[in-house]
Formats: sequence, structure tokens, C-alpha cells
Amino acid sequence: MKRKKGKMSASDARVLWISRIVIWFTIVIVLFPALWIVMSSLSSGDSFFLKSLFPEKLSLEHYVELFQETDFMIWVWNSVKLCLMVAVIQITLTSLAAYSFSRMRFTGRKYGIMSLLVLQVFPNAMAISGYYILLYQFNLVDSMPALIFVLAGGSAFHIWLLKSYIDGIPKELDEAAMVDGAGSFTVFRKIILPLAAPQLAVLFLFSFIATYSEYVISSVFLQTPGKMTLALGLQTFIEDQFAAHWTLFAAAAVLSSLPIMIVFMLLQKHIQSGLAAGGVKG
Repeated sequence: MKRKKGKMSASDARVLWISRIVIWFTIVIVLFPALWIVMSSLSSGDSFFLKSLFPEKLSLEHYVELFQETDFMIWVWNSVKLCLMVAVIQITLTSLAAYSFSRMRFTGRKYGIMSLLVLQVFPNAMAISGYYILLYQFNLVDSMPALIFVLAGGSAFHIWLLKSYIDGIPKELDEAAMVDGAGSFTVFRKIILPLAAPQLAVLFLFSFIATYSEYVISSVFLQTPGKMTLALGLQTFIEDQFAAHWTLFAAAAVLSSLPIMIVFMLLQKHIQSGLAAGGVKG
């Protein structure tokens, strides 16, 4: 028996309702901790455990204390500088490597990118001792450029993603440009990069977020208080179990999300098209 056009069957209705319940449950699970952090930052005192989700009296004392008695803005500025430099270097290296693996033919090409991915499986933390010895030999410990060098190297997965994206760009465009006398670098600069801009925006955001929240490697290489990143600075609020300032930490956590939100909003148009195109081509 044919189902009437536009009428949903009972099984489809059940699936739809179950999907809605799962979606709303997921939204609550994600938003509840964020809301709790915001409310804790607006509560008075140092107690992180509120009697209710909404405090009886809202206060900005923790935000005032954050700016007047800590180096919060220095930490944010150090983190933003670090993230921008790492992201720019990673995007530059990633785009050149991905274009080479996608368009050029050379010995070891087939297994080269697979080797990079295998190395990427191992976390950077495993190589901390090696990095430290290398930088110590050149007296580069406690140096921001050295930390940028270390963090910018982990881009193998980005190369794989961008290579898959470039593979989806018609090679006829390259051939037409070369017929007109363009070289490989010209094709890369004037054809591949503009067409791959959405995916590059996605990779830039991924790199920015990963560096912004990085703690382990930064804690080893940065030792001067004036060079601390945001992740290192926030740790100082809660490292003393007998005098942990959780509400101050909450206020800092709320403000710490602003740089990432700003970057996301600036790249939102490219990110949406990049994720959609990457999902289709990948």
C-alpha cells in the first residue's frame, strides 16, 4: 500500500523524535558547563560550587581583580602572537607541501605523506626531551621563537587534508595556465591558493585553537613569567590546592574564549564553505 505524499510513517516519526531528544540532550550537556562557568565568574567569593545555577547577587569583582592584580592581558597577548605565528607558518608549509604531493611527481611521493601521518600519530609530548636538548645546545630555551619552531612542525594532518582538497581542483586549470606560459609556482599562487582559500581558513582556525590551548610543551620551554601564555597563566590560579581561585579562573576562562570567537567570526564565511567542500571532496 502506497503511503500518502507528505505523510510521515510511524517509524519515521519515532526516529525523528528520538533524534530531537538526542540533539537537545547534547545541547544541554554542552551548554550547562559553559553556563556554570559564566555564573561562577559573576558570583561573589571564591567558592566554585554554587548553591544554585544563578547566584543571588551578580558581581564583576573577579573581572576587576583579573585586570588589576594579574598579568592576564600579557598572557593573552603572548598567546595571540604565538597562535598567529604558528598558524601562518603552518599554513605556508602545509600549502606548499600539499601542492607538491598533489600535483608533482617525485621519488618517494607515494610513501612520503604516509610517513608523515605515521609520525603524527605520536604526540609531540613524546619528543619534548629531544626538543629540549636540541634547543639547550643553541641556548634557545625560554625563547618564544624556539617554541614557535617546535609547535609549527606538527602539520602532517593538515597536509593530508589540504592535499585531498587540492586533488578535487580540476587539473585542466593548471594545464591551461601552463599553456599560457605560467610556471608551477605561478599556478600555485594564482590558481590553487585562491581556490583553496576556504580550506586554508579551516586549517588556520584548527591551528589557532590547538596552539591557543597548548600547555605541556609551553610549560617546559617557557620559564620567564613575562613570556607565559594564557594556558600557563590560568594554571597559576588553581595550582595551589589550599588556595585555588576557581572563580577568578572562571572569569579568565570566559574572557579567554573571546580571541577564538573573534577569529571564527572573521573567517566564518570561508570556514562554512571550506567544511562543506571538504566533506564532499574528502
